Amino acid sequence: MRYPPVADRSVLVTGCSSGIGRATARVLRARGWRVWPTARASADLESLRAEGFEPMALDLTDSASVRRAVPEVLARSNGTLGGLVNNAGYGQPGAVEDLTRDALRRQFEVNLFGLQELTNGLVPAFRRQGYGRIVHVGSIVGRIALPFMGAYSASKFALAAMAAALRIELRGSGIAVSLIEPGPIASAFGNNAIRAGMAQLAERGSFFADFYRAQLEREKGAEARPSRFQRPPEAVARVIAHALESPRPRRRYPVTLPARLGVFMARFAPEALNDAILAARSRRTV
Repeated sequence: MRYPPVADRSVLVTGCSSGIGRATARVLRARGWRVWPTARASADLESLRAEGFEPMALDLTDSASVRRAVPEVLARSNGTLGGLVNNAGYGQPGAVEDLTRDALRRQFEVNLFGLQELTNGLVPAFRRQGYGRIVHVGSIVGRIALPFMGAYSASKFALAAMAAALRIELRGSGIAVSLIEPGPIASAFGNNAIRAGMAQLAERGSFFADFYRAQLEREKGAEARPSRFQRPPEAVARVIAHALESPRPRRRYPVTLPARLGVFMARFAPEALNDAILAARSRRTV
C-alpha cells in the first residue's frame, strides 16, 4: 500500500539510552531527520545532549510522564511530527512459574501499555496532518515464544496484535504502522535483562535455580564471545529508517538471519517441531 511522504522529517524515538534506540537516533539524524530521543535517567539525557540531541525525559510506566511528553514533542515540532519510533522496552527473564504478578504487570506496562498510551496521544496529530509513520520495535520472539523469556515473548506477541489492529483501523488515514522484528542484536539489552532478573530468581529456591546460575555464568562472557548471528544495532536502525521513509513501508521487518528463520518456522513448521528445537536449545545452555 502506498502512503503519503512524510512532509516534516521529525521523529520521536523512545528508549535511546543505548543500543537500538541510540543507534536509531544517530542514523536518522545523519539522514536529515530532526530527532527527539527519550530516556529515563538523567545521566542518559545528559549523554544525549552531549551528542547534540534535544532529548526528552520519558517514563513509559508513568501515565503523567507520557501525558507530558505528547504536548512537548508536538510543541517542539510545531504540531507536525513526522514519525514515532517505539523502541523503549526491556526483557523480564524467568520461567513462567517463577514470575510474580508484579513482574508480569511491569513487563506489560513498559512494553505495551505505556507504548500504546504514547501512540494514542500522537495519532490525532497524525490524522490532522494526513500523514505519519508509527514504527514499533518488537521481536522475533513475538512470533515464537522463547522459554525462560515467556513474559517478554507475551508482551511482544501482544504488541504484534495491537500493531496489526491499529494498522487496519488507520487504513486510509495516511498513517503507516510497521513492526520491526529483530533477532539477536549486539547490544547491552540481552545481558542486562538476564543479569538483572536471573540473579534475583536464582536466590529464590526455584526449581530452575541451577539453570539461572548457569545462564549468569554464560552471560558473563557473552560480550567477549558474540554470536556469529548477531548484527549491530545500526542494522535495525537502517530498517527503521526504511519504514519511516519508504512510500510503501512493510507491515513487518524481520532483522537478522535467525529472525527470518523464525518467521519461516512460525508460519510453516509444526508446533511440535518448534517445541523440540527450543527445548533442546534450553538444555544445551545448562
